[in-house]
Amino acid sequence: MNDATAAPAPSTETPQQLAEEAAAVIAERTGRPRHDIALVLGSGWAGAADLLGETTTTIDNADVPGFAPAAVAGHSGSMRSITVAGSGRQALVFGTRTHFYEGRGVAAVVHAVRTAAAAGCSTLVLTNGCGGLDPDRAPGTPVLIRDHINLTAATPLEGATFVDLTDLYTPRLRELAREVDPTLDDGVYVQFRGPQYETPAEVRMAGILGGDLVGMSTALEAIAAREAGMDILGISLVTNAAAGVSDHPLSHEEVVAAGQAAAGRCSRLLADVVGRI
Repeated sequence: MNDATAAPAPSTETPQQLAEEAAAVIAERTGRPRHDIALVLGSGWAGAADLLGETTTTIDNADVPGFAPAAVAGHSGSMRSITVAGSGRQALVFGTRTHFYEGRGVAAVVHAVRTAAAAGCSTLVLTNGCGGLDPDRAPGTPVLIRDHINLTAATPLEGATFVDLTDLYTPRLRELAREVDPTLDDGVYVQFRGPQYETPAEVRMAGILGGDLVGMSTALEAIAAREAGMDILGISLVTNAAAGVSDHPLSHEEVVAAGQAAAGRCSRLLADVVGRI
């Protein structure tokens, strides 16, 4: 085999090195040597970015090492640097995430989290759209994540990296969110691999295990954030009743529609919470 047809050598760059490279590009493009808080906006949460404050820079994901265009309808394929109104802190807002079911590996799933940490962020806000196990939580209800169950059979940690996940979702941030909206309830989020929706039997299993919400994101990102020493606030938007909770068939169109219907309340809630962090 000659040089013209030889396969390229595998990259020896570690996930942390790639995150630092991405953070350097963000710093250069934004003119900000560091950011303070990062947000990952899931289904139903995109409008919050417009309410946080002044967007000083918008960057296409494809221009930053390790990032890819949005793979899910209803998500934005860009990231924004925003000066948070009232506090002057700088937020790094990701309009999409890489899901585990895309097959790009766990490192790609948590790349945004590691990039945020490398960019200086000490707080991470993770949002998502999810299925609800409680029939009293109607579509459009935001729920604070108190804890999670990771059913992906994967982790972003490698080797003998023993990370304490007690109080993974920072209690102080949940209390702060309740100061903004005292009606907020909390629950346990269960991450499945996806992309198929959970079966009714799997939903019943999640409930037996202690779960209240089911979805396809967030848990792996939270683990990576704790490894990086970040405080974490997780908020789910119930976009549909989980399989078997109602007799209504599940569809992604329903998820997007429920997110759009709840966008105003959720966006205002998130902007108010971030303004206080």
